[in-house]
Amino acid sequence: MNQINKLKLNMEVVSLSKIRVYKLADKLNMESKELIDILNKLGIEVSSHMSTIEDETAELVKEMVAEDNKDVEEVREESKEEIEETVEEPEEEVAEIKEAEKEEEDTEDEADFLPVTEGITIRDLAEKLDISANNIIKEMMQMGIMTNVNYSLDEDEIEILKDELGLEIKITDEIEEEERSSELELDEIVDKPEDLKPRPPIVTVMGHVDHGKTTLLDVIRKTRVAEGEAGGITQHIGAYQASHDDKKITFIDTPGHEAFTAMRARGAQLTDIVILVVAADDGVMPQTVEAINHAQAAGIPIIVAVNKIDKANAQPDRVKQELTEHSLVPEEWGGDTICVSVSALKGENIDELLEMVNLVAEVEELKANPDRVADGVIIESELDRGRGPIATVLVKNGTLSIGDYIIAGSITGRVRALLDEHGDRIEQAGPATPVIVLGFDDVPKAGDYVRVMEDEKKAKNLAEKRQDKKKEERLKKDSKVSLEDLYRNIQEGEIKELNVIIKADVQGSIAALESSLTNIESDEVSVNIIHTGVGAINETDVNLASASNAIIIGFNVRPGTNARKAAEKEKVEIKTYRVIYKVIEDIKNAMSGLLEPEYKEIIVGRVEVRDTFKVPDVGIVAGAYVKEGEVNRNDYVRLLRNGTIIHEGEISSLKRFEDDVREVKEGYECGIGIENYNDIKVGDNLEIYRYKEIERSL
Repeated sequence: MNQINKLKLNMEVVSLSKIRVYKLADKLNMESKELIDILNKLGIEVSSHMSTIEDETAELVKEMVAEDNKDVEEVREESKEEIEETVEEPEEEVAEIKEAEKEEEDTEDEADFLPVTEGITIRDLAEKLDISANNIIKEMMQMGIMTNVNYSLDEDEIEILKDELGLEIKITDEIEEEERSSELELDEIVDKPEDLKPRPPIVTVMGHVDHGKTTLLDVIRKTRVAEGEAGGITQHIGAYQASHDDKKITFIDTPGHEAFTAMRARGAQLTDIVILVVAADDGVMPQTVEAINHAQAAGIPIIVAVNKIDKANAQPDRVKQELTEHSLVPEEWGGDTICVSVSALKGENIDELLEMVNLVAEVEELKANPDRVADGVIIESELDRGRGPIATVLVKNGTLSIGDYIIAGSITGRVRALLDEHGDRIEQAGPATPVIVLGFDDVPKAGDYVRVMEDEKKAKNLAEKRQDKKKEERLKKDSKVSLEDLYRNIQEGEIKELNVIIKADVQGSIAALESSLTNIESDEVSVNIIHTGVGAINETDVNLASASNAIIIGFNVRPGTNARKAAEKEKVEIKTYRVIYKVIEDIKNAMSGLLEPEYKEIIVGRVEVRDTFKVPDVGIVAGAYVKEGEVNRNDYVRLLRNGTIIHEGEISSLKRFEDDVREVKEGYECGIGIENYNDIKVGDNLEIYRYKEIERSL
């Protein structure tokens, strides 16, 4: 009650039969928490500041506060007289004390407030505060904003609700900070130098499409991967391990097609050494330059493999010359770039290339601690019909074992099985080892970091926080539409959209397709990717496509029987592909079909006016002679007088003698009437033309 004694009383009468705690506290000039304490001491149970109490109870509380306040006033008067008789404190010191007390009170009050973040939904806010969501919606309606429970609140709206409803909340970023610290927990592990042991180098093979990257890996691994690739082009990142001189080397094969920029960038970020494959008969190409840029940006050593030297038109020196333009000067030319001439097809100089890899790895002194908790990166992921979500993980540090609890992005799981690149089961995977992991709850995103967590509870909690963050960002992004946006959308009403749903066998292909399709440039037509997913095309995809007037693209996946029947019924187009550039080509063609066609003017005839006739109810008709070409009833006419254009219009009538005709050929006479025009004179020339529709392409 001592705190209550320090407050002033506002004796305004509460006229309602029931009153909320926060409103009564406001009338009494006290905090809701203090009033709740008083009510609890009186044996009246209230759960929060939004609880209601009877009017009689409210009157009783006001009387108690009034009596206490009266006593305080008397004591205050006595104290005032005593203070005046004694030495007065300096005004500055009093002001400092008051300010310190105020800061202390503010800190205490704020500590009791519930933290909320901008973008929280009305439902989540109501659950946090244990109040009805309808109350918040009503308040928003009074502010002139129509909402529902999924509406995402911005900072200003939260502040207004806080004042109007007396909510004890504060806007904070603590959740984000907590999430960030949790994410960095494993990254903060500092390995002791004595714990570090040599590990195999991670080598990424990069280069232009069809320069022989996969064939080179085939020779190294003594397999035939390239023959199984659609169109002979690598569609995914593949990770493998090989040995040379009893030393293991981990290889990552990246696609060379231009559509796979994101995959190549991801490959460059994971690797220790880049083998840049350049065809001796083709030279440095666009994706070669892109690969060089990725590697140089990441500061990774580059070994150049000049491939296809067995070809008759091979020019290795020209390739080396072109490489110097991109700051890659061969060692034999006084630079520091290792260049090895190889023939992947015939297996020439492969051992020399691997020796160079081991040499660079020794210089780099690659080490890791295999005895710590594991972390790594998702190389590729997919949904397997028999085994569920599976992911290829490249372990960076520590040792991944069966039974470990793992998290990748917002996806958790427990390792049920580990398979090497041959499909054989293994018990654990050490640093720089690519391994197929079974046990994820859902398909993780390619490129996400994988971490081993201490237990399942910690993994689930962190995953939930990440999912909530994504949900908040998505709702915040989707729920706000400004007048400027609306005006812009109206102005851009002429822009047409091609809605697309993408389903693929692996996450990496989806990322590549999304990037390629959204980069197709056009001011009049845009690609709108409304949904992506890993796995076969199902009925849900067809229903979504039907509702949004979209086409479905299946990459290395097929529609099921039910999905196919649903597509036929709903007239939804499903296109399936195995090679990515075919997808891009077809989408470009589809977008071209949405473009407004161009019209080209074609001159089809020239006519000379030799006489004019006045026809009742029609007007002036030209008696004309077709000098060149032909005249068609549906053509347009341009009237020329002394070489000057006098009029342009449509042909209203075309006659031969008394008969209406559809067309008149060169060398014949005819009567021509011009729509809504009578100023025709003898000696005028008529230019007959029509428009030809020309399909546009991107």
